[in-house]
Amino acid sequence: MDVERLKKIEEKWQRKWEEEKVFEAEEESSKDNLYALDMYPYPSGSMHMGHVRNYALGDANARFRRMQGYNVLYPIGFDSFGLPAENAAIERGKNPRDWTESNIKSIKKQMKRLGYSFDWSREIASHRESYYRWDQWIFLQLYKEGLVYKDTEEVNWCPGCKTVLANEQVVNNRCERCEEEIEKKEKEQWFFRITEYGDELLEGLDDIDWPKKVKKMQEDWIGRSEGVEITFDIAGRDDSLEVFTTRPDTLFGCTFMALAPEHPLSEKLAEEDEEIAEFVEEIKKLDERERKGKRGVDTGIKAVNPVNGEEIPVYIAEFVLMEYGTGAIMAVPAHDQRDYEFAEENDIEIVKVIEPEDGLDELEEAYTEEGILVNSGQFNGLENDEGKEKITQYLKERNKAEKTVNYKLKDWNVSRQRYWGCPIPVVYCEKCGEVPVPEEDLPVKLPEEDVDIDVEGSPLEHVDEFVETECPKCGREARRETDTFDTFVDSAWYFLRFCSPEYEKGPFDTEKVHSWMPVDQYTGGIEHAVLHLLYARFFTKALADIGLLDFREPFKKLLNQGMVLLDGEKMSKSKGNVVRPDEIIEEYGADVGRFFLLSRSSPEKEMNWTSEGVESAHKTLRRFYSLYESCSETEDSQGEVEEIEDRYYLSALHRSVKEMTERMENMEYSYAADVLEGLVSKGSKYLKEDKEAKYQVLSEYVEKLVRMFAPFTPHICEELWDEMGKEGFVSTADWPEVDEEKIDEEAEAAVELLDRTVKDVEEIKEITGIEKPEKVKIIVAAPWKYRLYRKVVEGEELSDIMEERDIREKGDKAASYFQELNGKHELERLRLDSESEEEVLKEMRRKVEEAVEAEVAFEREDESSEEKASKARPEKPAIVLKD
Repeated sequence: MDVERLKKIEEKWQRKWEEEKVFEAEEESSKDNLYALDMYPYPSGSMHMGHVRNYALGDANARFRRMQGYNVLYPIGFDSFGLPAENAAIERGKNPRDWTESNIKSIKKQMKRLGYSFDWSREIASHRESYYRWDQWIFLQLYKEGLVYKDTEEVNWCPGCKTVLANEQVVNNRCERCEEEIEKKEKEQWFFRITEYGDELLEGLDDIDWPKKVKKMQEDWIGRSEGVEITFDIAGRDDSLEVFTTRPDTLFGCTFMALAPEHPLSEKLAEEDEEIAEFVEEIKKLDERERKGKRGVDTGIKAVNPVNGEEIPVYIAEFVLMEYGTGAIMAVPAHDQRDYEFAEENDIEIVKVIEPEDGLDELEEAYTEEGILVNSGQFNGLENDEGKEKITQYLKERNKAEKTVNYKLKDWNVSRQRYWGCPIPVVYCEKCGEVPVPEEDLPVKLPEEDVDIDVEGSPLEHVDEFVETECPKCGREARRETDTFDTFVDSAWYFLRFCSPEYEKGPFDTEKVHSWMPVDQYTGGIEHAVLHLLYARFFTKALADIGLLDFREPFKKLLNQGMVLLDGEKMSKSKGNVVRPDEIIEEYGADVGRFFLLSRSSPEKEMNWTSEGVESAHKTLRRFYSLYESCSETEDSQGEVEEIEDRYYLSALHRSVKEMTERMENMEYSYAADVLEGLVSKGSKYLKEDKEAKYQVLSEYVEKLVRMFAPFTPHICEELWDEMGKEGFVSTADWPEVDEEKIDEEAEAAVELLDRTVKDVEEIKEITGIEKPEKVKIIVAAPWKYRLYRKVVEGEELSDIMEERDIREKGDKAASYFQELNGKHELERLRLDSESEEEVLKEMRRKVEEAVEAEVAFEREDESSEEKASKARPEKPAIVLKD
């Protein structure tokens, strides 16, 4: 099947699928509903191979589930607001909407060419008013519930562009547009109170089938820790420091305090000291990932340790972050490695307060294990866990400590000072203050005519027609909020909108949502493992609390696909190593590309794109098509499936269907592809057999293969299904069923025994140098060996086994064979006994003789005079060559 024919087949079936609306989910169906969802893409211009792989994985799952009999919802849309489109539009002098819509058109065309079975009738795009009006509506509901507030936060300020930058716009502490060094400024921002759900977000991870790695990432981001907040007074000042710690047992070893440069006391001290001010400004410019070093500045002030009254120095240190705890730490260098290294660098005292029961020599690094308290006053001798409770109680009695729970999780800042996003529905009135826009006035439309987006500050600030409005409460002049939403707001609920994309009475039809949700299988990149998933979970819980949903987790199962590499490197435009989907379609056809992407490695792992791999996939599909053609040319002989080889190939087919189904259910597509390739090989091998039942066996092979290949290579399989005269589409045909009665262990064992025996003969030929033996003796093991083998597999001891008379009579031979078997790591279950093994070998004598090119004779071990007869083992006969 050449590429040009493949492309015509693809176009034909893509057109038929669209005309017949094959992939549109039914609103009411007798089938069980199943919601399969891929993370919707950002329309950046064209698809890359990471997209292609992601959607190939999701599409294979959706197609498989349809064939299993589910009513599948498999929608698609576009995460179309955001910074990249705004920057691209500025570079090209275009309107972001025009740029975005043209990209959506391009991506849709590519997706359809690749044969993805999306329900396009449900397409959404977050930049369209029909979608973002509901962003605004949800914001207002959460505002009413007290889950939205405004507060000041430090932001990235570009003095060159005179605007606030998102973190994504900052590269090496410089603006990506003008390359000016950024500054930090305080600015009012809108926040969602995601911290209100901290505990539930953490606990809910136990109820969902997600990768352990992703759960751990979410746990670390939430960062819940139970501990104590301790007050340290500042000597000679009215200030005090609140410190969160999980280790009050080490308090006697606290020999210095360390503040984040952003801490309020650091800011105050910077106003008093130029050296401190310079250090604070330098460190604040660094990205969090860069603040790992041991630099610090001694502030000259002292804190008072509340357990012993000792005055200890207070430093400002680059490694302390305001985002964790209180932005101040009690440093215990003897028992924290980071503190130890800082103390060494700055010549600070190190006091050991925990040691193992057998003592501890001089410290060369921090001791971080459990132990007994020392140098801890009245608490000496306590185990450190008990010491935590006793020291905490001591401090509480003196109003110096409170037990508390701390989170790394911070409230979600949703304000963005940019144009291409959803306007925040709030106005400001001198009389009424902050006023939410009434629901009946939604959407607050993003102006698109005569907007200069390449300006200083937020572009919307410069659009008088947008900014100037009336107060909804008093009717006086007012000003609109000019910030737009973080695009994570759009993606925090889009999966709900897919359930009823045309609904106009709310963001979604609750009844329809409850018929589809939660999502059964969610597929997408690991880069969204924290924020997107966390925000989607928060929105789901918040919407449930206001009565719109009856579930609290949006996604039951999650699959994160690995990247696609080229020659071991990530594909990128800058490296010039990008493989375009259209190139693959033109050279090989969509089905070849799909099969390659699905077959090369486990979905969650990285895969390497190679031309050899693509060609290998192409070869597999050619062999599959060749098998189909050969079957269609085979005459129906009406032969019965009776011979061992016939039974073997049918058994292999049904066993493979069983394994294939399990692999597909677990989205283990590379293993499923191995099953398909194995079946193609077996079918091709059977073609060479001269059997009366050839047509019966091959026709069942091919019919099942076409259905099993369909989720991987849907276009080719639709064409073959049609040529076979089958009704409807293979895309909606039933998945093959396993006929357990056709799984024939004896036939499988027989053919595998034949193959193994022939291989052994060839090895013996090579060892003995007898290239052309006149005769080959195949000696089948004695019956007692089979019985002993089975008893060992069942776990019987030698003493119990020896109670059987004919085994006991073998004496040392039986004991020796027992030890041989008992020493093996794992024993396979026997499928033949001595008599049936001899029978199947005799039945296949001709096959053996053809393979070894010699006369073959069969003997039983207990009737053979050959010295090597004792070497015979169950399902592994002894072999003697005669020249």
